[in-house]
Amino acid sequence: MFNESPSSGFRRRWRPIYLLYALLAVGGFLAMGLVVQWLWNAILPQAAGAGHLGYWQALGLLALSRILFGGWRGRRHYRGGPSQHLRAKWRHMSDEEREQFKTAWRDRCRRRDAGEK
Repeated sequence: MFNESPSSGFRRRWRPIYLLYALLAVGGFLAMGLVVQWLWNAILPQAAGAGHLGYWQALGLLALSRILFGGWRGRRHYRGGPSQHLRAKWRHMSDEEREQFKTAWRDRCRRRDAGEK
């Protein structure tokens, strides 16, 4: 009777949970602004002679530090950690690919040691 797939009902039921996650993320970001403001005002004015920080300045500082140091992409989760991922990649390389990889990294390191870019 209906042209809906069985999974569409599942998706419709779980939409409120996505809204909840979004609200929790925004709330967490706003709460982190309070933490940054509190830590800044508790430590830096006495230790470094910095001025006091307002709430919106703290949020801006938090966003700026995230952009400069953390980026906005998610973290990659490899089973067994990144070293396992690289080991698996190495195992699947042919002998020629391994030699090309080693040569490329040797060249990169030599250029850095010689001061060239």
